[in-house]
Amino acid sequence: MELIHRFFTIPPQSFFLFGPRGTGKTTWLQAKLGEAIRIDLLDPLSFRNFAARPERLEELVLGRPDAQTVLIDEIQRVPSLLNVVHRLIESRPGLRFVMTGSSARKLRRGGVNLLAGRALNRSLHPFMAAEFPSFSLEESLHLGLLPLVRASQDPGSVLQAYVSLYLEEEVKVEGWARNIGHFARFLEAASFSHAGVLNLSGIARDCGVGRKAVEGYVEVLEDLLLCFRLPVFTRKAKRRMAAHPKFFLFDAGVFRSLRPGGPLDAPAEIEGQALEGLVAQHLRAWLSYSGCEVDLYSWRTNKGTEVDFVLYGRDGFYALEVKNTGRVRSEDLRGLRAFLGDYPGCKAAFLYRGRERLMRNGILCLPVEEFLRDLRPGREPV
Repeated sequence: MELIHRFFTIPPQSFFLFGPRGTGKTTWLQAKLGEAIRIDLLDPLSFRNFAARPERLEELVLGRPDAQTVLIDEIQRVPSLLNVVHRLIESRPGLRFVMTGSSARKLRRGGVNLLAGRALNRSLHPFMAAEFPSFSLEESLHLGLLPLVRASQDPGSVLQAYVSLYLEEEVKVEGWARNIGHFARFLEAASFSHAGVLNLSGIARDCGVGRKAVEGYVEVLEDLLLCFRLPVFTRKAKRRMAAHPKFFLFDAGVFRSLRPGGPLDAPAEIEGQALEGLVAQHLRAWLSYSGCEVDLYSWRTNKGTEVDFVLYGRDGFYALEVKNTGRVRSEDLRGLRAFLGDYPGCKAAFLYRGRERLMRNGILCLPVEEFLRDLRPGREPV
């Protein structure tokens, strides 16, 4: 696959670039920063050398006085390198460090030097529809938009192997889950809660482990950037609101690879979860790349009235409802109508699987594929 344009903009100063494995961090940065000194901490020899002697980084940089950029892949594998990076940033103004990571766990939990604000924190996400020339909604609902998967000749097989990569290379090797079998069962059980509320007690019963263990497993998923949770929007609430956040796996294809199916499962229900997750991952990427002051929420009252996504902040206020349906029914707009009653200044849209743009009861109804194709940094979502 040819290198695909990404909306992520490389900052001129030092920065961390976090993102799950397979989002194309290394491939894209190598293409853009071909002249940089590169250190790959996934390489066993490099890992051993720098883990034993972090100061080797300084020797390497001093040997290349002409170098302007140093690219360190998977910085979380040797956190002690950050002390050397800090010293070099101080002593060599103009030298830029680009540090990628697929896990924030060691950096966040280890209390290591995060360069005291001298490096920005940035994220790379799966492809957005507007980045991917051959975007197809149907394919994306099944395969997701991970560059690693979509660049493969056999994307289905790569997707199935993706979770094993994490189980073996990250969770098992780092010892973050004592029983890898329990963690594997947790992943399957958690997939049922995608685009919904995570029932920790129910998952614990299904997996045969304690609730505390499940809470730890969720933290591991979040630290590996494999999932995220959306808090409930409660700003100036006029109703009693639900308290629990919504849970999402980070990519629709990863969700489909984890979610078991059988004769008792309704395909439309699974596809509906995948569709809502696909919109969620696009909104997160749009917010990340836009740099706007807007946060992403869900909205749900204690009586069950809900809106899938609320974007709120200094730079905008939007409400979006997503339905896996080919037509717009009055009951599908109930949540948005209730939300607009409480927040009349909000821009609202209903995203569905039909082909027509409609205005129904003052609510814009958009084909979801059109919405995803048009969503890009610098533009309003609706």
